Amino acid sequence: MATDLSTTEYAVLGVLAEGPNHGFAISKRLAADTDIGRILTVRRPLVYRALDRLVAAGMAQHIATEKGESGPQRVVHEIAGGGRKRLSAWLDEPVDHVREIRIEFLLKLAIARRLDRSPLSLIRVQRKALAPTFDALDGPTPGDHVELWRRHNAAAAAAYLSALEELYSEPQ
Repeated sequence: MATDLSTTEYAVLGVLAEGPNHGFAISKRLAADTDIGRILTVRRPLVYRALDRLVAAGMAQHIATEKGESGPQRVVHEIAGGGRKRLSAWLDEPVDHVREIRIEFLLKLAIARRLDRSPLSLIRVQRKALAPTFDALDGPTPGDHVELWRRHNAAAAAAYLSALEELYSEPQ
């Protein structure tokens, strides 16, 4: 049975995919003022919890211990083969709902770009996965304020995905 990973754990795994690191450095790369932190800020205690879970699941491993600058020794981790496969599969998988574009989909784009992966196939798969939702935009205007909100959100998501596809289809 596969271990379900949280969005936080995928963020930590994405940073580890860039190379071995310790929890303190990973938490700095997931701080609010970073490219990933703008999407999902992960505080230090949650980074360490995610690392423990990833190691227990065999997706990351301890590879060294180094002296801390002004504190305890730091445990250096690296992504394991199973973690690399799991991350790669997750990066190719579309989100299920428009509301998940705000965090999970944006996180996938940010990690893919940091790993020098083209996000174009994910963008196209995402548009296809949400096509039934986007097709429903042509129906009658809902009289309910919640459904009206959902429709506008879906329309914005459809326009965003189209703009992203155009952006990444251009020669870089």
